[in-house]
Amino acid sequence: MVDFVQLQQLMKAQLDSDRAVKIVDVDGPNLDAAVAEAAVMLNMPVGRIEYEVVERGFPGFLGTGKKDWKIKAYGKLVNKKIADLEAAAETKTEAVTVEVIKDKDGDVFVQLTDDGAMLKVTAPIGAGKRVTEGEANLLLKTRDITDIDANIVKMAVREAKGLYIRVGGFNRKYSNDVMASVNITDQDMKAFVSLMPPGPGGADMTAEMLTKVLKDNKVMSGLKEEFIIEFTDRPSYKTPVLVAEGSEPANGKNAYIQYAFNAGGKARPKQRSDGRVDFRESNSIQNVVKDQPLGRKIPIEEGKPGKTVTGAYLPAKAGTDLDLNSVLGNNVYIGDDKCTIYAKCAGQFVLAAGKINVEPVYTVQGNVNLKTGNITFLGTVIVTGNVEDGFSVKATSSIEVKGTVEKAEIEAEGDVVILKGISGKGAGSVKAGGSVWAKFIENATIEAGNMVVANDGIINSQVDALKRIVCAGKRARIVGGCYRASEEINAKIIGSAASGTETICEVGVDPKTKKQFDDLIDRKLKTEKELEEAKLNFQTLDNILKQRKSLPEDKEKQMQEIMVQHKELTEELKGINAELDKLKSLMNTVKTRGRVSASEKIFPGVKVIIRDQNEDVKNEYKAITFILENDLIKAVKYEAPDEESTRPPPEIGE
Repeated sequence: MVDFVQLQQLMKAQLDSDRAVKIVDVDGPNLDAAVAEAAVMLNMPVGRIEYEVVERGFPGFLGTGKKDWKIKAYGKLVNKKIADLEAAAETKTEAVTVEVIKDKDGDVFVQLTDDGAMLKVTAPIGAGKRVTEGEANLLLKTRDITDIDANIVKMAVREAKGLYIRVGGFNRKYSNDVMASVNITDQDMKAFVSLMPPGPGGADMTAEMLTKVLKDNKVMSGLKEEFIIEFTDRPSYKTPVLVAEGSEPANGKNAYIQYAFNAGGKARPKQRSDGRVDFRESNSIQNVVKDQPLGRKIPIEEGKPGKTVTGAYLPAKAGTDLDLNSVLGNNVYIGDDKCTIYAKCAGQFVLAAGKINVEPVYTVQGNVNLKTGNITFLGTVIVTGNVEDGFSVKATSSIEVKGTVEKAEIEAEGDVVILKGISGKGAGSVKAGGSVWAKFIENATIEAGNMVVANDGIINSQVDALKRIVCAGKRARIVGGCYRASEEINAKIIGSAASGTETICEVGVDPKTKKQFDDLIDRKLKTEKELEEAKLNFQTLDNILKQRKSLPEDKEKQMQEIMVQHKELTEELKGINAELDKLKSLMNTVKTRGRVSASEKIFPGVKVIIRDQNEDVKNEYKAITFILENDLIKAVKYEAPDEESTRPPPEIGE
């Protein structure tokens, strides 16, 4: 039987691990710092941190506007052994981050301002070239600068700090200063600036000056600070340049359900470890256990207002709320947090017409084949067609197949009903914790925790039932195979006049206990044979030792191994005998009155076993029942099966 309890425990363990995921909100001056802080808070390596950026940071502009990075972080779920290895590795060596550096030459800039002639030199990156004093002096000369301080120029070039430093003066002509015009467009959502180049002796436009010009023209929001710094270092003249842009309002998101399952995707075939695809395993059913979370309401977002470049407020609309009761379907409930929807019972997660349902009955419309794949379900399964060769149907409750079960595997913890019969082709099997009903059974293996009922008979099969095996229809016969039940085997006809196939009917003991007993007997015989061989081998070597007074090294080793083997086999045989004694005692305490009955006839060649007594039927009997009386098998008048054995099969799924 498939271990459905283990399957449910595995699913619950996965739920517990999902609930154990801890999420933290972290701020930091940059992204790396925020992630490192999250690793400390979550007590795990940086390499296992997963995060979502909530708000991007900004280094600031002229000492203002600095913003920290904000992230939501959580630990990546990994196998415990992997996590331990990662932790051990971190204690030995520090993580090394390799950054790919792009080569970039240093640069030099000159600005003429109210403070005089200013020089800025930037350092190279990677294998880039440094700025030379000659390059700096050449640029200064192009601007007609007077009284240049050569020492300061030398220092600026050497240190290359990227800051403007006064290196001299110039003959200032205010009338020739750079001119700026500001144009606000797109309903105050964009601001452009156009610069006219300075004339001889005119001052350049610094970042501070440009910011002031923009504010004087009511451009208060959306300034592109980093771009303004770049633009004033490398100005573009007589061309409108976008320097500020407003932010559109972002309406809030509607409340919605975040599903714990694939709510609309198609099933995909399972890929094996060797890379091949198993089309029989399509994962088409989304099984759930009782009290499992199915979905969670994500609340509305209020929305983020926008601003024009002039600072005007642009309101945003809040999202639309969702009434959680409007998505409740069958067999679900809302948890104490008023946000999470849970399963009331085990079954299949189904999203239909916008409602969440858990269906305890799974119906296959048509055949179980490559289109459906194998079926494994935590509930009841109904198949409206056939179960084709090579496929399986497994359920924690009952199974009903309205067609035929072919060379397939059927397992249920409850009853199994197969309306058109079982044609196992020598390999099909049906296992039920309850009873099995079928129109006919051919060439199959059947195990039932209660009884097996077949209207049109059973042919060449292995059938075990805890209580009864009954064939009650007009053509009800048992021909060929082995049949075991604790209470009764009953059919219209047992055996066949023309059949050479042996038919064995065994009653009076629990089939499972009897099978364990038979298996132990086989083990005992095998162990006794191995023990006898070990004794003979030891005796042979012992005779050689007595004759030669010593043994070669390999023979000595072999003798030691035989002695160890003999001890192990002796202990094993002792354990087998103890188990056999327990099973004998158990079978002797069972007070079942086993019987084998044929309402019409039983043919010669049938073997009847009642408890520990055997009877080979040598004559044809009519309307007969075999019972055990005074430790002898006795033929008496036919006894009909009780009403429970002849009642119709249950309505599965009702």
